[in-house]
Amino acid sequence: MDLRVDEVDPNESGEEDAAETPAEKRLRLAKLYLESVKEGLAEGEVDAAEIDKELISARLKQDVLEHAGKVHLYVADSFDVSRPPPSLRTRGHRFSVTSAVASNDARFLFTAGKEGSIIKWDLRTGARISTFPKLRPEKGKGKEKAAGDVHGHTDEVLSLALSDDGRYLASAGKDRRLGVWDAEKGEWVKGFDGHRDTISAVAFRKGTLQLYTASYDRTIKLFDLSVMGYVETLFGHQDCIVDLDAMRAETAISAGGRDKTVRFWKIVDQTQLVFRGGGRSSVRELLEGGALAGLEDEEDQDGGQKQKRAEQKKYIEGSLDCVAMIDESTFLSGGDSGSICLWSTQKKKPIFTHAVAHGFSETLSETEGLLRSPRWITALGTLRYSDLFASGSWDGEIRVWKVDAKMKSFSAIGNISAPGVINSLRFISPPKGSLDGVSWAQPEGQGDAPRAAGVPSSKKSGPVLMVAGVGQEMRLGRWVTVKGDGARNGALVVALYPRTLS
Repeated sequence: MDLRVDEVDPNESGEEDAAETPAEKRLRLAKLYLESVKEGLAEGEVDAAEIDKELISARLKQDVLEHAGKVHLYVADSFDVSRPPPSLRTRGHRFSVTSAVASNDARFLFTAGKEGSIIKWDLRTGARISTFPKLRPEKGKGKEKAAGDVHGHTDEVLSLALSDDGRYLASAGKDRRLGVWDAEKGEWVKGFDGHRDTISAVAFRKGTLQLYTASYDRTIKLFDLSVMGYVETLFGHQDCIVDLDAMRAETAISAGGRDKTVRFWKIVDQTQLVFRGGGRSSVRELLEGGALAGLEDEEDQDGGQKQKRAEQKKYIEGSLDCVAMIDESTFLSGGDSGSICLWSTQKKKPIFTHAVAHGFSETLSETEGLLRSPRWITALGTLRYSDLFASGSWDGEIRVWKVDAKMKSFSAIGNISAPGVINSLRFISPPKGSLDGVSWAQPEGQGDAPRAAGVPSSKKSGPVLMVAGVGQEMRLGRWVTVKGDGARNGALVVALYPRTLS
């Protein structure tokens, strides 16, 4: 399903007159834009005879919403996850996969592991293309200088990010270095030092080569890979930063771990908004008008609501571990209480909270008996500017959710089997036809059916790919170890098709 909008380049469209006034130029560009919209609609979406003002108006509204940074793709209901979707699994890492990313054109897949290596895969066939192994720094005099000359990582790689144009792969981890690779050639480009502790997360600003890095040293750094330079450092968190996300605007969000805050950074204004999660004290209850305002479950049957609230109140959030942006002003957070929270930049408290989203983990204690604790939320991933997102833990399933149209709540729409600990989640929307002929990505019943040359696919639109990094251990530690039941260290790529598939 190609959810990207074609852009009109004013420098390449039409002839520009030196004597043209600004008003005339705007009119000329508007006419060119409308013509391009008509051509796009006529080519693939509907019959040319059906193109009218309403269709063009809808396309214009969609473009305005995308550039305004609002949710405008209501597609969650169109996906059927009741049956197992087609998927691809990779194996090749000795230890847990900490991150997995795929290129927007669905050509390549990159995975990183705790053993310190990065593997490049062919996403169409599942074959390994190349490996960037862990390197050993030279010892002796001039150790720091020698480490700076190493073309690779010397310790665990914890996070990967791929630029939208597929040009650069960014990687970082425990060696406190940001590595930049040529994604096409698989070659080292440059390494950046500067962080004083482990780099836990990296993220590209959508549509640009601006890159954010988050670290245990409680700072976020901004780099510009178009000039291969450092830009600035952001301060504010009181504990290790463990996750980071960014979209099209010059903003970013970060999760501060045990400082129990999510911070929304406004880069241009050099300001930040602080959103506090975690448990609530009696004083805070009084000041904020009630402790359970954001913990109410959508179900209220047979008077069981009070009991649910009492149970939820026991599980206090001690750490915020993952964040993901839905649009420029709405985001999600997850932590060790097992709750997924929906936030808006307009409110300081969560709009909606789904408690114990991945169930309970049971542990047998010799003194206390059977102990039940909620499973942590270890990963969140969103389909940009849409109402679809997914969450992961270690219950053997990736849960797929739908945000309601008013952005006030969300509900589960299905589960996808994924044994192990889910350490990363990403969604990509490949161009139409990019997965035609790819055997593993074909829906059930169509994988072996040959299609005559020149005959177009029967699908009205292609799938959305969900890429998950799965391991036997957590990304940042060994608090939980999952062995058996099919848990393996690798990547899982799932093709989600619309229900309209014939």
